[in-house]
This record gives sequence, C-alpha cells and structure tokens, in this order.
Amino acid sequence: MLRIVAGSLLIHDGIAGLMGPPQRESVTLEVIAACAGILLLFGLWTPISGALVAVVELWIALSGTSHLHETIMLATTGAVMAALGPGARSIDALVFGRRRLDI
Repeated sequence: MLRIVAGSLLIHDGIAGLMGPPQRESVTLEVIAACAGILLLFGLWTPISGALVAVVELWIALSGTSHLHETIMLATTGAVMAALGPGARSIDALVFGRRRLDI
C-alpha cells in the first residue's frame, strides 16, 4: 500500500507540474520525482528510487513550494521506502529474491 500511495502521488504531481501553470519548482525535479514514482509503484530499484524521491522532495521543499506538507510527507515516505525495501510483491523480489532480516 505504501508503494502504491507514494507512487501515485508522485506521478500525479509530475503530470500536474507538466500540465499546470509554471510554478517555483523546477519541472525537471517534478519529472525526476514522477519517474522515481513509477519505479516505486512497480517495486523496481526500490532503495535507489526511494532515496532519489527523498532527495528530490527535500530539494523542492527547501526551494520553496506552496505544498510544503505534501513534499515533506513524500520525502519521508521515500526515505522509509529506501530503508524498508520493496516488499514481497515487487519486481525487485522477483528478480533479486525476497530478503529477510532475522533478529
């Protein structure tokens, strides 16, 4: 569920950034975030795309945006996705196998 929500929001923001009026955020950052959202949605390269989302969303938040709470939430979600990994139902799990941490 976390991957679906984060990926959908990132893709929506990327499309809205391209179709809407010009904003203070760079269109390039929105497109990078949308591409990382697609990767998160499918569970491909999840640690890398999660870290990329965290960095890009923090960059957008620090550069000034009218949607500060949304960018902070997406940055936090990206960091969490990078730490937790893709989960059992993802392309990463199919390609690289499911990783388990035994404590």
